[in-house]
Formats: sequence, structure tokens, C-alpha cells
Amino acid sequence: MCLRLLAAGHSVIAFDLNQDALDKVVAGGAKAASSARECAAGAQIFLTSLPRPDHVETVMAGENGALQNLELGSIWIDLTTNRKDLVIRLAAEAPEGVSVVDAPVTGAVDGARNGRLTLFVGGDNASFGRVEPVLKNLGMVIHCGMLGTGNVVKLVTNQLWFIAAAAIGEGFATGIANGVELGTLWGAIQNSVGDSFVVRHDAPSIFAGHYDPSFSLELCLKDLRLIQELNRNVRAAMPMTTAAEGAFALAASRYGAGAAELHVAKRIEDDAGLSMRLQGDWIPHWEK
Repeated sequence: MCLRLLAAGHSVIAFDLNQDALDKVVAGGAKAASSARECAAGAQIFLTSLPRPDHVETVMAGENGALQNLELGSIWIDLTTNRKDLVIRLAAEAPEGVSVVDAPVTGAVDGARNGRLTLFVGGDNASFGRVEPVLKNLGMVIHCGMLGTGNVVKLVTNQLWFIAAAAIGEGFATGIANGVELGTLWGAIQNSVGDSFVVRHDAPSIFAGHYDPSFSLELCLKDLRLIQELNRNVRAAMPMTTAAEGAFALAASRYGAGAAELHVAKRIEDDAGLSMRLQGDWIPHWEK
């Protein structure tokens, strides 16, 4: 995302705990900062993209947080898949004259690399008008409503994604165990009501046997916990989401929380004694 902003001609100051990641964007034209607070100081637009809500709180909150280093007229865009209530609380703590929007993203690493993400923005109309021209450099921008709604929409999309990801291994296993060749099955699914982003984008990671290490089971379970928090407001049983959470938890207990997300399908392979390897030129999406 940083490289996309640089390519669009923006001046970017960047910080990351991962020095290799920071070196990469500096090579692309960014200026390195020594902390998030330094990035915030003097910035017109300050963007954060972090793995978990508690990371956002650590970076942003309190007297020594980056939020208090933002200047009058600046705006903070949180790209993290975050907790709605935390974003709203931090916005209430922002210095006077500092605006806040949440803009979690979807589209995986290839979407970020190629400017084909989808960004779900929550914030007032004035703030959205300010950030949309910048965020358009990253992909499609959808205004979801007031602050916090961007995260609600993102988590709903992940809710459907995780249910599909948990189910795809079951579908493949059912077909293979009953005599259907995997390539035939996959082609048929793509041309049927069973088609989905998971079928087209994620299944090749199963076929290749790396199960997509760009996103971990731990992050899946983090998002599922956030989804379950939102589900409490529904006041009805949500068995599909609960089943998906159980499937990912089972995979994490088997392979470790840091294992690649689609180990949710590998667990079925291992238990059933089946192979979901399929010959093909399966270029990892983060290399596309």
C-alpha cells in the first residue's frame, strides 16, 4: 500500500517494526521514521495498518501515543481490521481538529500490490471526501456510513469468507472420496452456484500445498472473535459462523496458531487420508 501511494506521487514517511519491510518502501522513495509518533508529527494524513486491535491501541492511545502527536487539521485513517468500539473511543480522544476514519481493506497481498483492494470507509461525509482521492490509489473505495461502519462491513465480508474457506475443504474431500478427479471438480464448481472468491483465489493455495502463509490461523480467529462480538447484537443463533470458528480453532490446535489460514482444509486432508494436490502453475498470489 505504501508503494502504491509513492507511485501516485505522494510524499510518504513510513515506520514498521519489520526492518525489511521498511527498507523496501524506503528503496521505493519513502522516508524512514523511527516511530509511529514521528510519522504522525506533521502529517496531513496518517495511516495505520496493524494485525490486531490491541496493536492499534498500543500505537495510538495515551499521552505518548501517535494520536496525540497529530496536528490540527490532520486526519487518521485506520486500515486495520479493528474493533468498532475501539475506533470510536480513540476518535473521542483525538486532539481537537483531528478527524478519524476507519478504512479496513480486503483483497489480499496481490490486491495491495496491484491497487485492486476494496476499502470499506466509515466516517462523516466531509472526512470521506478528504480521504477518498488518496485511498483510490489503493483500490475501490466504498463509503459504508459513519465511523465504525467500515469495520462492520469488513467483518461481515470476512464472516462469509471464513465460512466458505472452512467449507471448501469439505467439498473437495466429498468429491475426491466419491471418485471425482479434483481438477474436474474444481472446474465444475467454478461454473456453478458453488463458485466464490475462495474457489478462484484461495483454492490454488490448497492445490500447491502451502495453504497461503500470507494470512495466519491466528488472524482468522482474531477476526472471528470480532465477528462474534458483532453477532451478539443480532440476538439469534448464528450456527454457520460458530461452525467456521470451530473449524479454524481445530486447525490451530492441530498445526499452531501461526500456520497458514487454509490449514483449515489440510486438517480434513490429514484426517481423511486424502490429497488435495493438483498439478498446475500455481503462482502464489503475493507474487502476482
